[in-house]
Amino acid sequence: MITATPQHLRVLNGSFVVEHAEDEANSLAGPWISLVRAPEGLTVVREWRAGDTVEDGDVWVALYSGDTAHGLDVPGMLALLLSPLAEGGVPVFVASTYNADLILVPRDRVRDAADVLRARGHRIDL
Repeated sequence: MITATPQHLRVLNGSFVVEHAEDEANSLAGPWISLVRAPEGLTVVREWRAGDTVEDGDVWVALYSGDTAHGLDVPGMLALLLSPLAEGGVPVFVASTYNADLILVPRDRVRDAADVLRARGHRIDL
């Protein structure tokens, strides 16, 4: 079992979509919150805008762990959050930064995510 300090997460304003960048230059210039370049291309997490053509399940809410920033040498911090979400059947998309983790959950599952994380001792500000 992973043991670490419970974390404090807050919900960032807005809703987000996760996309594979077809037009990389346009994506880089747009209102993104996270960019990840991998061998298969650029993944963009950006704000969802009214009029975007996405399925409702493809609109995400971002939980941000920046209020419990930790060093890169602290093991298990992300697993401590993702394990209960997986056990609760909550899908996630994760982008990590030097200081924190950005955990996206489907907009219609944010309360479920908060409930399972709170049950494990984490603090979630909705």
